[in-house]
Amino acid sequence: MKNTVATFAKMKANGEKISMLTCYDYSTAKLEEAAGINAILVGDSLGNVMLGLPDTLSVTMEDMITYGRSVARACHNTMVVIDMPFMSYQVSVEQAVMNAGRLMKEGRANAVKLEGGAAVCPQIKAITDAGIPVVAHLGLTPQSVNALGGNRIQGKSEEAAKKLIEDALAIEKAGAFALTLECIPAPLAQLITDKLSIPTIGIGAGAGCDGQILVYQDMLGLFSDYTPKFAKHFAELGTQMKEAFAAYVKEVQAGTFPAEEHTFKMDEDVLNKLY
Repeated sequence: MKNTVATFAKMKANGEKISMLTCYDYSTAKLEEAAGINAILVGDSLGNVMLGLPDTLSVTMEDMITYGRSVARACHNTMVVIDMPFMSYQVSVEQAVMNAGRLMKEGRANAVKLEGGAAVCPQIKAITDAGIPVVAHLGLTPQSVNALGGNRIQGKSEEAAKKLIEDALAIEKAGAFALTLECIPAPLAQLITDKLSIPTIGIGAGAGCDGQILVYQDMLGLFSDYTPKFAKHFAELGTQMKEAFAAYVKEVQAGTFPAEEHTFKMDEDVLNKLY
């Protein structure tokens, strides 16, 4: 059955954990769906892991739509959430609704995600009023990396923690159906989770959240530029891929690939007539 907003609410009510991963292409999305993932986030993290950018700030609406609809084509049961990229919703409420609509219509999203607290609550309300489900995002918000002074853990001081709690409550009131909490202390994430009726999805926020999300390249050992503290390697596919690539190069150079079983035959009478 299709995972929906109602599925997330029911899972929170029943104490069932929600599983999410990022994805950016059709082939990988098919594998994630087959594994039974509840939701896929087409994250603007594609700027780092797919486009090789140093941050997410240069990712465009066109990028999100292209990668988003590639994922959506593979998903029949999995909820597809697409990130709203930097400066696609900050300028005005009208801009936010229009771009959220594009991600739904052109990207084939089931929901959109945006970063920020009370400052973006008008956008959240307007988007949800338009019938578009919204996932919010607090804590380390990569689109604000320059304002935050780098990729640092958030909410460690009393003042910062209170602000996160206030923002979370405001986001819930504005109509978001879920909240991503990134790089905040686990006890604070647990407190926010207990205060909210909507599910929280943690990434570097401890096991007390209602669900978890990871960038799939991180959890498979595919991305080597850096490894976040919170990312567990469930496999070392990067190593296996490098070994496979090297074996391919070796066989090509030795002339052992392609072998006879990898080639197509031709009638000898036809071949003789060509000389």
